[in-house]
Amino acid sequence: MQELYKQYKNLLFKLAYQLTGSVSDAEDVVQDVFLKIIDVPSEKLAEPKAYLCKMVTNRCLDLHKSARKKREQYFGEWLPEPFLSSNEDAMESVVRDDLLSYAMLVLLEKLSPSERMIFVLREALGFDYDEIAQLVEKSEANCRKLLSRARAKMGISSDELIHQEAANHEWANGFVTALKQGNLNEIMSMLGQDVVLVSDGGGKVTAAVEPIETRELVARFLLGPVRQAALIDGNVVIEIGQINGQPGLILRSNERVHTVAMLHVEGDLIRNLYVVRNPDKLLYMEK
Repeated sequence: MQELYKQYKNLLFKLAYQLTGSVSDAEDVVQDVFLKIIDVPSEKLAEPKAYLCKMVTNRCLDLHKSARKKREQYFGEWLPEPFLSSNEDAMESVVRDDLLSYAMLVLLEKLSPSERMIFVLREALGFDYDEIAQLVEKSEANCRKLLSRARAKMGISSDELIHQEAANHEWANGFVTALKQGNLNEIMSMLGQDVVLVSDGGGKVTAAVEPIETRELVARFLLGPVRQAALIDGNVVIEIGQINGQPGLILRSNERVHTVAMLHVEGDLIRNLYVVRNPDKLLYMEK
């Protein structure tokens, strides 16, 4: 059992995280699965990878059913739970070249559970169609059709994935400096023409209830909480951190993380900003 856990825990965490968008749920799913297989006869574990992945996908489907009503009642926009990439071994499994970016995790919310499952198994984990068909108990043709439908919903062609460009350190520092100095024009120059900002406060802290569009409105929204925090607490710190394997901004006050912003950059311009302020979703940023 210990050997199975060591060999597959990272793969299973990655699968569960991309199916749920929650670090805490993913960890719970992996723990539940390994507790349940203690009593599974050894002959059923002849192909442990397939068996364990099937258990994870089924558990995530159960979670989706219970989470659907919570999402419907959620105040404002809902965003996936971010994490610091270097936190622990389970997280490291997600930080690879085949990682689906945070921007892609947001797009995955548009999919049905079956579409999301097949998309993640195929695009994030590289499963063959015959393996996917066995896992989800559908024909290969049906799996291909669901994958095509998922791509269409997300606006992705058959030969592309959304990969968030990694802003270099100098560029990211420039953006942070512009925020600290309140330089509206400089901030606007680093935003794409069609930039969109989505903010998630969960009704527990101040956040925009609807997405914010246009360069000027996004820039002014970004400056608001930064300048206000600086006035209230001179100890506010803005850091650049690796979030979900890619650069993002971390705002701390009195050593507590209160805001995390993920940047979806294209051509050295920010296309999307995802701002998470719900304290329940920032627990793993403190570790």
